[in-house]
Amino acid sequence: MSKRIVLIIMDSVGVGYGKDADEFGDMGSNTLGSIIRENPRLKIDNLKSMGILNLEKILPIAQQAKIKMSEKIIGSYGQMSELSKGKDTTTGHLEIAGLETSVPSKTYADGFPKEFIEEFEKRIGRKTMGNISISGVEIIEKLGEEHEKTGNIIVYTSADSVFQIAANVDIIPLEELYRICQIAREMLIGKWQCDRVIARPYRRVNGKPVRTPDRHDYALDPHGTTLLDILKNSGKEVYAIGKIADIFNNRGITQRVTTKDNNDGISKTIQALKMDFEGLIFVNLVDFDSKYGHRRDPRGYGEALEQFDFRIPEIMKNLRDDDILIISADHGNDPCFKGFNHTRENIPLLVYGKNIKENNYLGIRDTFADISATASEYFNVDKTGLGKSFLSEILIDGN
Repeated sequence: MSKRIVLIIMDSVGVGYGKDADEFGDMGSNTLGSIIRENPRLKIDNLKSMGILNLEKILPIAQQAKIKMSEKIIGSYGQMSELSKGKDTTTGHLEIAGLETSVPSKTYADGFPKEFIEEFEKRIGRKTMGNISISGVEIIEKLGEEHEKTGNIIVYTSADSVFQIAANVDIIPLEELYRICQIAREMLIGKWQCDRVIARPYRRVNGKPVRTPDRHDYALDPHGTTLLDILKNSGKEVYAIGKIADIFNNRGITQRVTTKDNNDGISKTIQALKMDFEGLIFVNLVDFDSKYGHRRDPRGYGEALEQFDFRIPEIMKNLRDDDILIISADHGNDPCFKGFNHTRENIPLLVYGKNIKENNYLGIRDTFADISATASEYFNVDKTGLGKSFLSEILIDGN
């Protein structure tokens, strides 16, 4: 029977500040901890049974909230520290796929250079407004009406290496917004290098600006060989769900599926599980980050976690005997911490399958790339050279 690994990234669900968090100004951040504090009746029984509440910086908060702990952990569990110099989506996913980012990505806390903006405006034939580091929801509320009157494009950034472009699709059609983003992507290399250009379409609903599900990320190619490249070149499937294909700029992907929201992403994961192939099902559930972390909404974040948790048994039911389910994250985004950006946190490592040991603590891993090393060993393909496999630690028979 074909082997598969189902890797689900709960985007931004960090489990407590990392050992070097002080270098990023993030000491004290704890995404899941904050969600538990703000949602004392949080019901995530399936994630709990996989060990997420037993992690070092989560357990005392769960106990304080008087959450009844699981008597038995149904798989192997632990957490991972980030080795790369960053706390953004691209850096986290690349490290999970076995690629370290040793030089921090270029960011634009004070906005993009005047010479870039002028050249960009010339190429797209429109003026821009904004060009500051700010929450996407906030800038649309602030500049939306002016944009809709003038047709000028809203541009902004964050603490990450991103150039975000927002537009009302009833004013600027989606295809035109995408064309503008592609122009920005072509320009943002070299001295103006930026990891991602993101299309942020919205429209008015009952007078309020509401983002549509047509977000699109334009990334740079990974700066080295990833697990995805190796699997594809070895004849395995790499089935990307959500924004995974965008993050890797479609490299190493054999099939890609877009999603409208977390629930749609879970449904499409289950659809993929019903197919017959060998390889990786790589899923990103972005709502945790984009809808609740950045918007500083711990209550909404908690509800989203409960909704995901409710569907975990359905995912497990569709696993085959040799399938391995890994649930993890890519960074933190503590909705109760200062600012509105990502936080430097450890990420959960929750592993489940018929052949996976129960009640098995994997400790705090040195790098997210341990996932890549483990997958490489499981599929018997080349490794990227980063990370240490935990395969022998999780399989019941040890091999």
